[in-house]
Amino acid sequence: METKAFEGKRVIVTGGSRGIGAGIVRAFAREGAKTVFLYHNAKEAAKQVAIETGATPIRCDLADSADAERGMREALAVLSGVDVLVNNAGICKSGLIQDLSLDDWNRLLAVDLTAVFLCTRAVVPGMVGQKSGRIVNISSIWGMTGASCEAGYSAAKAGVIGFSKALAKELGPSGITVNCVCPGVIDTDMLAGYDEETRRELAAETPLCRLGTPEDIAASVLFLCGEGGSFVTGQVFSPNGGFTVT
Repeated sequence: METKAFEGKRVIVTGGSRGIGAGIVRAFAREGAKTVFLYHNAKEAAKQVAIETGATPIRCDLADSADAERGMREALAVLSGVDVLVNNAGICKSGLIQDLSLDDWNRLLAVDLTAVFLCTRAVVPGMVGQKSGRIVNISSIWGMTGASCEAGYSAAKAGVIGFSKALAKELGPSGITVNCVCPGVIDTDMLAGYDEETRRELAAETPLCRLGTPEDIAASVLFLCGEGGSFVTGQVFSPNGGFTVT
């Protein structure tokens, strides 16, 4: 019987109930990992992912630092440690900068950047102690290039890139890799506000002539966390179908 790639590995995924996060949870489950995922409000979606994969869901609000820390403590207790952390949870807020309230700005930074710091800080002592670990932070192509009417989101996701690069240097001597995945235009709930014509235009602007899928991003994450990614750290991967904005 062939051994699965992540058999016996312990994995935590934030924002794992829908979209890219659910795709990542499913991918790790297929490869034999024992997985816990954090989610916020999508209770029914989380339940379905848990039934489908056998992963353990933990509800918490990553915008609340105390609740984020509580969620991570529970996840680590369920797994008795961790080998892989995927910081995937994120929110977006589109609109002109003059219409972006301070509350909106603060929540964007809390979920998209500060939570990455909090969840990472929670797993580092254990990873350092075992002299191994993989951390993958999900940013966005907009964190690389910026996007009109996405100033807060772009700023937070750019922060994730800088955080990942710096942490890779800090944790490398402990045998821990840290990398960043910056998806292009992916067919998830974040596109729900776009009409069909706009979605077709986005697909047409992508050289591969289609929108990305959660499975496309999950494949990059599994590579970085697997044997093929053992000598890869501090890197920014952008699975985007060739979609670039300068």
